[in-house]
Amino acid sequence: MKHIFKKGNEELPVLLLLHGTGGTEEDLLPLAELIAPEHSILSVRGNVSENGMPRYFKRLSEGVFDEEDLIERTHELNTFIDDSAKQYDFDRNNVIAIGYSNGANIAASLLFHYQNALRAAILHHPMVPLRNHSLPDLSKKSIFIGAGENDPICPADETKELEQLLNNAGAEVTVHWEKSGHQLTQSEALKAAEWFKRYS
Repeated sequence: MKHIFKKGNEELPVLLLLHGTGGTEEDLLPLAELIAPEHSILSVRGNVSENGMPRYFKRLSEGVFDEEDLIERTHELNTFIDDSAKQYDFDRNNVIAIGYSNGANIAASLLFHYQNALRAAILHHPMVPLRNHSLPDLSKKSIFIGAGENDPICPADETKELEQLLNNAGAEVTVHWEKSGHQLTQSEALKAAEWFKRYS
């Protein structure tokens, strides 16, 4: 997978950066700099192309995921992180995801599938990746969700459902609401940074 690795303080968690639809591995570098400038970064470009726009998995229509492809791509990403930990010599059990939109969705899918894929996660405008799926024990996992009250792609009920599913699996979930839509605002990014400082 096309990616960027930037080495930081080896004692701190590695940040896994996952962009939104049409983004690249460059997109969330400023966000990582705002949230945790001393950390190493593994920023990954999605392997799927939708009309030339990079994504992490296919969708059937707006808000309707190709679940078979999502599951396959989630396993692919998890293996890539495993391989990257060996290649770049970082602790595989000390990875925190920062994802936006499509990237937040596949980060959530990692949490849904693997107990130890991520130590924690910052999810900006995620949806429920899969329904009728048994989640692993996510006790001691801390998760920040940024959401928009007027988000046309990810309605409030979707955010609340994801929060409940993660809570039921034992995760400690913090949801921050903005009055905006699907865009990632500066104020939301600053709230994520505040949360990260408390968490870490």
